Amino acid sequence: MHEVGLMQSTLAIALERAADEGAHRIHRLTMRIGPLSGVVPEALEFAFDVLTRGTIAEGATLEVEHLPILCYCPTCRLEFQPDDLFCECPQCLDPRVEVHQGRELELASLEVS
Repeated sequence: MHEVGLMQSTLAIALERAADEGAHRIHRLTMRIGPLSGVVPEALEFAFDVLTRGTIAEGATLEVEHLPILCYCPTCRLEFQPDDLFCECPQCLDPRVEVHQGRELELASLEVS
């Protein structure tokens, strides 16, 4: 389960940022996750609950923003959201589209005191 390693890295960033701000408590972490990131959000949430124990983030809330896939077809210049993970242009059926959103896995915000 690579989500544990990802959450360890994310939590390390959050703890470092909180320390830089002189914070004593992390209340909320907000992450943005796209369906093409390869991450299972529920596994990430489980890892968060386990890894925050004994840290200033214990008891904090993990908020996950689920981002949709957004694609662009350079052939017909259509921006679209595919119905599934297969990103083929619905207008011209060209499979060579650009994925503009959906691969994200990022720590978007941190609430500390």
